[in-house]
Formats: sequence, C-alpha cells, structure tokens
Amino acid sequence: MGMNSIPFRDLVPDTYYSEPVFLDEAYILLSPETPVTAGLINRLAEWEIREVFTDGAPINGDDVPAAEAEEAEDSGDAENRPVTSQTAADKENLDKVNVFYVQFLEYVDSVYTRYVTKGEISLKELSDKVKTLCDVILENKRYVLRILGSAATTSNYLVNHSVRSTVLAIVLGGHVRLPPHRLIELGVASVLHEIGMVRLPPQLYMAHRKLSDQERKSITAHPILGYNILKEKQFPLAICLAALEHHERMNGTGYPRGLTGDKISLYARIIAVACSYDAVTASRPYKEAREGYAGMVDILKNEGKQYDDLVIKSLVYSLSVYPVGSFVLLTNSKLGQVVDVNPDNPRYPVVLVLGSKTPDGKETIIQTSESGVRILKPVRREEAEKVMAKDDDKDNPAEI
Repeated sequence: MGMNSIPFRDLVPDTYYSEPVFLDEAYILLSPETPVTAGLINRLAEWEIREVFTDGAPINGDDVPAAEAEEAEDSGDAENRPVTSQTAADKENLDKVNVFYVQFLEYVDSVYTRYVTKGEISLKELSDKVKTLCDVILENKRYVLRILGSAATTSNYLVNHSVRSTVLAIVLGGHVRLPPHRLIELGVASVLHEIGMVRLPPQLYMAHRKLSDQERKSITAHPILGYNILKEKQFPLAICLAALEHHERMNGTGYPRGLTGDKISLYARIIAVACSYDAVTASRPYKEAREGYAGMVDILKNEGKQYDDLVIKSLVYSLSVYPVGSFVLLTNSKLGQVVDVNPDNPRYPVVLVLGSKTPDGKETIIQTSESGVRILKPVRREEAEKVMAKDDDKDNPAEI
C-alpha cells in the first residue's frame, strides 16, 4: 500500500509517530498526536493484527511537547501570528446562536412532551421550525458547532441527543449538498429518529447504569416503534425510513433488518454518523462525555466499515479532526479552542488562543498550519476552563 510496515511486536507503549498510523488503506488507527498504548496493543493482539502502516517515524512521547514548543518559540511564532481577532460582532453572533439553540431545544422538548401526553405531532410546524434551524446553521455554522459541546440541556436525554444529532446531521447534509427541501426533511427525521423510545419504559433510556443484555434487546425495538408512529401520523416515507434504519450499518451488522450499503436510506446513513458521534462525545445518564477529538478518532476508525465513507469524510471536513468547540494544546505551549474548520485540510483548524490578546486588546485567533503553530494534542475541557477563569479574573479584578 506504499507505506512502511511496522510489525505488531515492534509497537512500544507511549510512543508517538510523526505521521498517521493505519490498519490498512482505509482505517486510521492513530493520529500523530495520539500515543500507542498498552490497551491498543492488546486489542491488536485480540484482532490478530500482525502489522500496521505509516509514512512516519517513532518519537518518544517525552520528547514531543518540549521540542515542538521550543521550535515554535524559536521560529518567532510566540505571538501566534494572528490571522484575525475575535470582535464584538463575533461574540454577539455567538450569543444570538446560543439563544436560538436554547429555544430550539425547548421546542423539541415540547414536541416530545406533546406526543407523550396528547399523541400529537405536526409535520408542518416541525418542518417550519427545522427550516429556520437550517438557515441558522448554514449562516452561522462555526458558531453553532462551537457551542454544541457546551450548550444548554434539558432533563430529557432523548431531547438533548435528538437536537445535537439534528444539528450535526444538517451540517453533514449541507456538506453533501442536499437541496433545501431535502435538508429540511433530513432535519425533521433527525429530530424524530428516537421517537420510538417513548413507547418503552423510561427506565431503559434514562438508566443511570449500563443496561443488562435483556434491557439492551428491548431497546432495539425502538426503530420499528418509531417507524410505526411516524407512518401512523402520515409522515413522508423518507422520514419514516430514517427512523427505522438509523441503527443499520453498512456492513450488515445493524438492526432491525441487517441492511447493507446502499439498501440503507441516505438520511439514515447520515443520522447514523451524527447519532454515533454524539453518543461518544455527549454525557449520558450512566457515563461521562468524551472529548470531541476522541469521538472523532473512534468514528474515523470506522471499525468493520459500519458507516458510509462519504458521510464520515463530510464529518471530518465539517468539524475537523479536532472538532469545532474542542480544546487543544498548541506547539507554542498555549491552550486554545477550535473555532472554525480549514476546508483545505481538516488537520489544521482555526483556533482561538486562550489568554492571548492582539495589540488592540482583542482575542487572538490563528490558522494552524504544518509549518507554523499547530495542535500538539487535545486537552480536557476542565483544564481549559481553569485557564479561561484565570483570564476572566485578570480582566475583571475585584473592586477594593
């Protein structure tokens, strides 16, 4: 396949590679910012993988941060060479999008509540609301994605998950150039893709623990229940099928019908990726959220070819390898937050540098690049928020 082969036995824990490591031509195993771990080596042994492939060379993990940070400082990049700065208009737009997101979340909560209490769902009303959502996302995508990970939530997990999945699905649908009427239809399908869950006991989908095998089997009925609900309400077939098929997988391992490839509807293939990405990056009643980068790596691996390659590519190019909103450590030792994608290369997104100001007092935003400042590794939200809190204290000293 053109890359260097590394025998399984030569992999060493805590080693980084200077270029991505692949299982084969399609599966990304590790990015340069992710070390080999003992757990990964054990999994490769279980899978009976005898070799991996890369164009890179091994680097000892202890040497990476210091060396790259020094290189960035020495090259004159200490001030990050800002390509732009965050203006008052940016903050105003971010606040407006946040308000809209909260309103849409409350609306979807009312949609689910109305169905549970009165058995009512209005296709026209929901389509109008989703049309507005599509307009907001297409005009303000970078703001929407930036707040997605830290946006407001309701006490209803289904509503939170449905709204986040809908935002992601519309972003992906826009990337694959769905026409406006189909984008709205996709959004409606995404809002309602879990509607069948409300026919199950709440303790199944709101459980503060992992489900038993029998309970998981019960959960697998929800796509059929959702299909029946939407069909009964005379929703378009494309929307009904999206609810029915969003747990189908390209390799036939999904449910309820074990469909493969193009036999799965396009809406369902898009929602499957959006839904799965949200599932690994959002908090659930029984587990903590993972960082966006970890979720992206999981999806990128596409183990067993579960997902549509075109939709996965759209996810990477829409969110970047380091998803918009995620926090990162830069090679100049500063912390940053990814605020926009680089359409030419998803590995080098636009980053807001935390605690850094331009000469005119505005926040610094840089375009990371291979030759300049770049991302060294993802960091946890809590770590970044501590830095932001310190900056707020500096900007707003207590009155004496």
